[in-house]
Amino acid sequence: MSVLTATPLTELPAPLHHTGEPSDWAKMTRPGQKMHSFLEAAFYDEDGNLWLSDVPYGRVFCIDKSGEWTLAHQIDGEPHAMRLAPKDGRHIAVDYRHGLIELTGPQDFTPLSTGGETPFLGLSDMAYGPDGILWFTDSGRSSLSDPCGRVYRWDGTLRLVLDCVPYSNGICLSPDGAWVYVAATRANQVWKFSSRLPDTGPPMVGTYLQLSGGLGPDGLACNALGWLAVAQAQAGRAYVYDALGDLLAEVRLPRGLWTTSVTFHPDDPQQLTIVDAQFGAVFTCNIPTPRT
Repeated sequence: MSVLTATPLTELPAPLHHTGEPSDWAKMTRPGQKMHSFLEAAFYDEDGNLWLSDVPYGRVFCIDKSGEWTLAHQIDGEPHAMRLAPKDGRHIAVDYRHGLIELTGPQDFTPLSTGGETPFLGLSDMAYGPDGILWFTDSGRSSLSDPCGRVYRWDGTLRLVLDCVPYSNGICLSPDGAWVYVAATRANQVWKFSSRLPDTGPPMVGTYLQLSGGLGPDGLACNALGWLAVAQAQAGRAYVYDALGDLLAEVRLPRGLWTTSVTFHPDDPQQLTIVDAQFGAVFTCNIPTPRT
């Protein structure tokens, strides 16, 4: 196992800092603190552009390979994550206030689902499987004292998969799509279950990782090698595990504790990108191949 220090990659430019009154989401999650942004949900598109969501101020940024930041979307909402739909490239987002939405323009969106008869608690993260099916989490304010966080599956029809998670947060699938990993943040765990769901009822779920320290796992990401990266919230670090759950690397940030998101670079599965929301900064680190 390696203990590594990440290298700064880029940072939210000062002209893009929010300088007005904190949003209701900012007041709820960081009471009494000024917050110029809260960056989450990093992912790379096929062209190598890095995308980030700024939850409290309804923004989605695109960072090109030269490091230039562009404000792609700004809506009256709280987008926790956005992904490009694999079949048609639509900008699909999970929004804490509005539910599952499509971002249809720089300032426009179309609701896709609000949860139906059981309204969403407040959506958190999302991931597409290799088959194009969307999985997303609905954390609300759930915790160990109220373990009601949910996981959903969406293929045009909404299916409730789990409703017992103590703050369902980051989510990703194994590269073959066989397994779903979910961050149960308030239990400081990562859960794992088969993507082949039973015809009715919930799947069997196990604790894949038991972590400690910080707040708990936030964003998750898998690479083509089957490695699982975990952003450990409020700990200033990320962890990388192999497909068996053995720890390969602990990656520490040179500054910032609000580790929210991780993603692997599409051109190099060992190049990990890590997001810190405390300073609006992005870091990178190469994860070495484990010794045999």
